[in-house]
Amino acid sequence: MLYSCLVDADFLDTEAFMNPKRAQLRFPTVSLGSLLLQLEKYLSKLSTDSPMTKVNEIRKRVQNRCKETAQYEPGVYSLTVPTGGGKTLSSLLWAMLHARKFNKKRIIIAIPYTSIISQTAKLLKSIFGKENVLEHHSNLTFEEGKDWEDLTSQKLASENWDAPIIVTTNVRLFESIFSNRPSTCRKLHNICNSVIILDEAQMLPGERLQPIVDALESYVKLFGVTLLFTTASQPTLEGRRKGNPKDLIGFSTVKEIIPKEWRLHDNLRRVEITESPLPLDYDQVAEKIRNTDRVLCIVNTRKDAMKIFSLLPKEEGYFHLSRMMCPQHVDTTLEEIRNALKGKGTVKVVTTQLVEAGVDIDFPVVMRQEAGLDSVLQAAGRCNREGKMHGLGSTFVFELKDRKLPIGTLSFANDARKDILPIEDYFDPSQMEKYFVSYYNRLHSFDKTIDGENIASTLYDPRRLRFEDANNLFHLIENSEKSVVVNFEKSRELVREFKKFGPNRSLFRHLGRYVVNINSTDFVALDKGGFLEKLGDSNLYYLADEKQYDEKLGLKIDNHWNNETIII
Repeated sequence: MLYSCLVDADFLDTEAFMNPKRAQLRFPTVSLGSLLLQLEKYLSKLSTDSPMTKVNEIRKRVQNRCKETAQYEPGVYSLTVPTGGGKTLSSLLWAMLHARKFNKKRIIIAIPYTSIISQTAKLLKSIFGKENVLEHHSNLTFEEGKDWEDLTSQKLASENWDAPIIVTTNVRLFESIFSNRPSTCRKLHNICNSVIILDEAQMLPGERLQPIVDALESYVKLFGVTLLFTTASQPTLEGRRKGNPKDLIGFSTVKEIIPKEWRLHDNLRRVEITESPLPLDYDQVAEKIRNTDRVLCIVNTRKDAMKIFSLLPKEEGYFHLSRMMCPQHVDTTLEEIRNALKGKGTVKVVTTQLVEAGVDIDFPVVMRQEAGLDSVLQAAGRCNREGKMHGLGSTFVFELKDRKLPIGTLSFANDARKDILPIEDYFDPSQMEKYFVSYYNRLHSFDKTIDGENIASTLYDPRRLRFEDANNLFHLIENSEKSVVVNFEKSRELVREFKKFGPNRSLFRHLGRYVVNINSTDFVALDKGGFLEKLGDSNLYYLADEKQYDEKLGLKIDNHWNNETIII
């Protein structure tokens, strides 16, 4: 923390002396109190313009509860609201009222997926103005600004998080906390005296929970932070999980904002969940999709998504989504799906889990390959999301025949769900608590060991300062994949610019919109086919062949030349 203060002060003083014009473009000081007035005005108009449906009445009730409890003392809180209960705006209202009451400087919203960040940031910018909301993640290219001053202000604020409202990823937040790099550590002192909203809290990786909990507890106890977990599937992060010294030592106290007796899961029930009694093969899954007018089918792997989609008609209204598509392609396809859902035609989507948390799409029928209870409920959150159906939506959980889940987190989560079967009410929070206890008990560690060391043994020795080791050991997501820039839309001209002028931070951010991360086996297959070109000294590779990137499926690993006749 001292290092953060020193480094940021050094950067800022140097900038003020060397480039005063640039220094003046840093975000002006705007109080959260003044922004609260804009939020209250927005919520008032929203309430006036919205019909008095049961769902809107519940959203209003949740907001009123947030107003009452925002006066509680700083600490660790949770807001458990089912999908459709308006938790995004309610949590923000709670945070801003709490910040005003206890003179907090900023609000930091951390979200697991960039796809959710984009839509959340878009909403917040419409309420508070883009000059008061910093959106900071790896896929951001700072193209929002219409002029140089606006663009520069956004870039400057991203360096040290000197903005009243910040929307970022879990990865950027937690890896910054454990980093030892000057440019990354600059922001740490600006996390102090803030309200952190951790959205979709169930997405925090179990094998990194101990250092995450310890870090957050330190910020709460020592640096004036108030923490708010928000989700429809609240994990159990309080106390010890089993009582064994090697088990998770959670937060001493997590205070829930919504009383259990409200039973929001009953009042907001819009979906019925059923489980297939028998495993289904690819053809049976594809047949169910073909026979359903509007359906979202979510599977666990890219390979399964591609296989099922290949069995469907190549017609309008059929969509595929997976991380074999670059971020730009995913965003474009999601927008096409949203537009298609506004019409009356067929909409059938096969996808991986990338749509589960927070993506605002709404289907009457959702099919979900077996997974953890939290994932099943997140999938159900895309079903009858707006409650516009006369009856309940249908979410159908199935096992894929002859497709075993890989040993590890995914299989542990699925086994934990099976442990509590039969489930009388999937949406009852007590079932979620049983599920997470079972899941946590299956994990080998809450502080994954790397090369014989974990974060606890590295950091918690007061005789040694091992900041570099902690930086090297802590990765929220273990990533051994290779990054490939695919030939899609503007990527070719960006690669041409890279080769001509060399790399820079802005160019890397733009190229990130066209990157697909692949495992070592797929990388070797493409490399042997002669498709990959390394970009300078970077860790990026470029795949120029247009036929290896499909407009529906994304990156194809199989060599397309094998299917073509070569005439010499």
